[in-house]
Amino acid sequence: MKIWFRFVPREGWLPQDTEGLWAVRTGADTARVTNVPFLQDGVAEGDVVRYRTDGEGLHWATARAAASGNVTVRVLPVASGPLGRSARAVHERLAPFGLGGESFSAEFPLVALNVPADAPLTEIKALLERGTRDGWWHWETGCTTEAWNAA
Repeated sequence: MKIWFRFVPREGWLPQDTEGLWAVRTGADTARVTNVPFLQDGVAEGDVVRYRTDGEGLHWATARAAASGNVTVRVLPVASGPLGRSARAVHERLAPFGLGGESFSAEFPLVALNVPADAPLTEIKALLERGTRDGWWHWETGCTTEAWNAA
């Protein structure tokens, strides 16, 4: 099933105000998110969300019911940097950590990554920060945990 999220678009960011995430039903009005959000903040792959179904049959998220402990990280390669506009190069740099994720498009090579709760958070953050310093990419978090913030 697809769960839809509605939000206010950020200035200078993608113009969308909704994002649909794949999910598996876990109850009458709950579902576990099964992919990484590109735009929606406050939710990570594996989280359980509550939803309501509208008159057209669309399922709209209303709240996060249970956190997975996973972190959502978004990475955008710097076009003029050593990686160019290559989402694949971003994946290759982060591959040693076994992070799952996907790329938005060739025109906008934003990479959304799921960082599992048991991943080496300090090492991942260090590589992300090094990539910023070395001009590889810009990155942000869309959903964090206390463990991520403390790493």
